[in-house]
Amino acid sequence: MYHHVKQLMYTVHVDNPDPRFGNMLLEQFGGPNGELAAAMQYTVQAINCEDGGRKDLLMDIGTEEISHLEVIGNLARLHLKPTKKSRQAAEANPFISIVGGGGVGLTNSMGVNWTAGYLKISGQIEVDLRSNIAAEARAKITYERLLNFCDDPGSKDALMFLMTREIAHMKSFMIALDSLGKDPLEIGQMPPDRRFVNKYFNDSTGTGPEGETDTRGPWNTDGFDFEDSPVLTSLSESSGRRLRT
Repeated sequence: MYHHVKQLMYTVHVDNPDPRFGNMLLEQFGGPNGELAAAMQYTVQAINCEDGGRKDLLMDIGTEEISHLEVIGNLARLHLKPTKKSRQAAEANPFISIVGGGGVGLTNSMGVNWTAGYLKISGQIEVDLRSNIAAEARAKITYERLLNFCDDPGSKDALMFLMTREIAHMKSFMIALDSLGKDPLEIGQMPPDRRFVNKYFNDSTGTGPEGETDTRGPWNTDGFDFEDSPVLTSLSESSGRRLRT
């Protein structure tokens, strides 16, 4: 059961409306990393979840994301408000101004409609929690980039609140994942094939135009059997056969 209180979770105040920035804000309203996508992803995951404690976590955060949708929607609406009457302002987003009357719509900043295809729902709690951690990270960096393009103090204040809550949610999801007591590579019930799980194939070789080279690091040495690219191995063997003949 949902209940709406006629107050924003965080007060929104805009001194200098900027329709072009309002259009950017639509990324977090109806975009792939936005608040609606987060709200729907966590809520549907919660419906599917059979773990009572983590079900509660998912529903709590999913519901908060709906409140965030309201905050970012009102912030975008205030920035887009001039498009209702000003031709010059309307040109920042003709679709919003002509079709939407200067209000927000469930699109991203390019006018692409929101889609449930943005959602990552697996029905496996450790997989869903990892998807959520990644979703919060993407949302955090989106807010950071929006802040870099914002000059209005009130808008920056609201965006900082929203950006900070992404980190708080990420923290909850990470702790919930850790509390499962599973190894980081323990996904589902079926173990991987031991013949291949510890192999690292060096399939990107040579030197790139910006100085990229083959690199050895902990990601391909610690606990891995390093193997050269099968293509290079094949070429080397072919060259050896030619030399012998």
